[in-house]
Amino acid sequence: MPNSKLLLIGVAPLALVAAAPAMAASADAAPQAATAATTSAAADEGDGGIILVTARHRAETSQAVPISLSVLSGEHIDRTGSFNIGRIQQLTPTLQFYSQNPRNTSLNIRGLGSPLGLTNDGIEQGVGIYVDDVYYARVASATFDFLDVDRVEVLRGPQGTLYGKNTTAGAVDITTRAPTFDFSARAEASVGNYGFNQFKGAVSGPLSDKVAVRFALSSTNRNGTVYNQATGHSINGQNNIGGRAQVLWKPSDSVKFTLSGDWSRQNPECCGLVYARVGTTQRAANRQYAQLASTLGYTVPSTNPFDRIADLDTPLRALNESGGLSLKAEIDTGLGKVTSITGWRFWHWDPSSDRDYLGLPITTVSQNPSQQHQYSEEVRLAHEGKRIDFTVGAFGFYQQVRTQGLQVQGSAASKWLLKPTTSASACYNTNCLDGLTSTNNIALDNASAALYGQLTWKVTDKLSIQPGLRLNYDWKSGHYNSTVTNAAGNSVQFSANNTAAELDQLSQLAPEQFDARYSAWNFSYDVTASYAVTRDIHTYGSYAHTFKSGGVNLNGVPADSSGAPLLQYATVLPEAVDHFEAGVKTQFLGRRVTFNLDAYRTEIHNYQASVNNGQQSALRGYVANAGLVRVQGFEWDLSVRPSSRINAYFNGAYNDAKYVRFTNAPCPPELSGGSSGATASPAGTAGGVSPTSCDISGQRLPGVSKLTLSYGAEGNLPASVFGKSGEVYAGVDGSYRSAFSSNPSPSAYTWVDGYTLTNFRIGFRTDHGFDIYGWVRNAFGTNYFEQLSVASGNTGLIVGQLGDPRTYGATVRASF
Repeated sequence: MPNSKLLLIGVAPLALVAAAPAMAASADAAPQAATAATTSAAADEGDGGIILVTARHRAETSQAVPISLSVLSGEHIDRTGSFNIGRIQQLTPTLQFYSQNPRNTSLNIRGLGSPLGLTNDGIEQGVGIYVDDVYYARVASATFDFLDVDRVEVLRGPQGTLYGKNTTAGAVDITTRAPTFDFSARAEASVGNYGFNQFKGAVSGPLSDKVAVRFALSSTNRNGTVYNQATGHSINGQNNIGGRAQVLWKPSDSVKFTLSGDWSRQNPECCGLVYARVGTTQRAANRQYAQLASTLGYTVPSTNPFDRIADLDTPLRALNESGGLSLKAEIDTGLGKVTSITGWRFWHWDPSSDRDYLGLPITTVSQNPSQQHQYSEEVRLAHEGKRIDFTVGAFGFYQQVRTQGLQVQGSAASKWLLKPTTSASACYNTNCLDGLTSTNNIALDNASAALYGQLTWKVTDKLSIQPGLRLNYDWKSGHYNSTVTNAAGNSVQFSANNTAAELDQLSQLAPEQFDARYSAWNFSYDVTASYAVTRDIHTYGSYAHTFKSGGVNLNGVPADSSGAPLLQYATVLPEAVDHFEAGVKTQFLGRRVTFNLDAYRTEIHNYQASVNNGQQSALRGYVANAGLVRVQGFEWDLSVRPSSRINAYFNGAYNDAKYVRFTNAPCPPELSGGSSGATASPAGTAGGVSPTSCDISGQRLPGVSKLTLSYGAEGNLPASVFGKSGEVYAGVDGSYRSAFSSNPSPSAYTWVDGYTLTNFRIGFRTDHGFDIYGWVRNAFGTNYFEQLSVASGNTGLIVGQLGDPRTYGATVRASF
């Protein structure tokens, strides 16, 4: 694959512009576009139980689509305060979102998508994120506040024959509100505790009878929820701002072009983890956390993590900036709708973190600023006929990522990280890790191209068969270069004459340089059969054979005794996925009740898992292939609307996700850090013998709860306030998830206990777009961890990312 960009951005839309008059002249009168859904997981009153979606690139009811999906309307998102993907996971039981910071973010569906706890530029994400049909290559760009969202569709299971970028776990399809030819405006302001304030606004209207525009703004600020004793500041707050502008040109009823631009920035003092607990590893007793802290005279400010106190002595920064432009062309022809989506996006990340998580100068600088630019082009044709529907498309993508890493060890590093010794000249006693610096330069060029399509054959009015095909090419070129210098600025390298001090330095920060390339063609397919038992009972079954692209490791790889990189670990094989699913979608009692149920089983060969070279002294995290993973379970969605005054929902998922075969996995902390030997000691034996790897076959995948639930209800009564007619309403939304493992290899120390979150709201809204209400989130003050992590050094220290405490406030919204 040449280094020149894969795409000629703009060629396809310009071709469509040139062809538009001729196409429009011959096009049949196209039906008016369907109105976006005004419903959600809890269908609102007045919708007749009908939710319109565009999951298959044509407007149809969600009940008729033979795909397992959840639909969240913009209204429900606004009312529940779910203003980003992290919060909507409380409304969609099979969506998992983990984020220690924007770059270290994982988005999974049914436990599949990307490895938990490790960001690697050279590895693909398994869950596709689309905003107005533009693919977002970095999950970090999805951590921003939603901007003027109309609806969010969460599609579960492989979607590679339906969407431009191959996605093996599912897709999150976000549709924003479009420009309108009638003037409209909406504004929302919220205030709350912890200094919370949020403003969202949008205005839309015509410039002429063929051109309309829409502008939207969003701003969110909140003080931190953790007090950092070292600086006297609260940390882990919010400082977000964003905007979007759209111009719609509609020269005829069958032709329209939408030019969109957006920009968002986050700049909080973030992201700090707190002391959670300590467990015993197999290090020598004098190298475990308690003894090390005593030797250095250190006391953690609180051993109760829910005191929300940290003492992080490294400046925290999480500057996250993203934006882009897109041009979407849509032309209705006699054959179908032709759509072209051209996109350019950027993502800039400028962090600073306290990698040792303590108020000790162990690692005094940890920064990995990164810059990404991506270009994409997708062209598709969607046809609807009496007996045959089809969607065919072509997709091209190019991404460039450049990262500059910097890590500096501090004055406590030698005592914390090295073995004690009586030698006066040893690094432990001379403190030769102080000032040791690693500088990394990482580059990735990533391109892919695909042809895809799905056909729906309506065998009868009730039975449909839907096969799909995808031909895909992926190419990745990565470069990794890490240099190490001591406090005097002199290079530290492997040689035959390394001193004992240099070997100690190299055991902690090792220089390494390598290039890695990956390229492959892949062919995938799926088939779905659906049958409409009645107008309101639809059944379906599907099978998909697909893949997740291979990649390159760009966090460093294990090295031999001479420091040479072991290049067999530089590339990662693609995942091979076999997916089975069956479901039924039903409505009854005059469509007042909707109940959908589906069951699934996914088997993944060469699963891409997070590992580390625990047998090496210089610890490196990277991605390698596990033998076989299996995920299976069932999901249900239930919504009830007995009248226009009451609606309720109860959604859930049972998910059994495990490693079927992973015999050479990294060991959990309780089996790590000891000496080498033929027979491993029992877990947690201080000074014991550790295995070089562990067999975790049969154990749970990280981040997956066996049972997750979301539920809620809202009721209203007619009322008049200050002469304004409307309704008083009260609502509740809750979620539950059972315990889950928070470490790639399950550890007794990193299981997160199950928890329940409950949110309330009460307010008054008029018939003319005015709404005022009070709200409380996590109303019962549940203390919970979003994630637990093993601190570096394998001292037994476990740190945690805290979930939000109880928050409360009020919101005023108006639209006209």
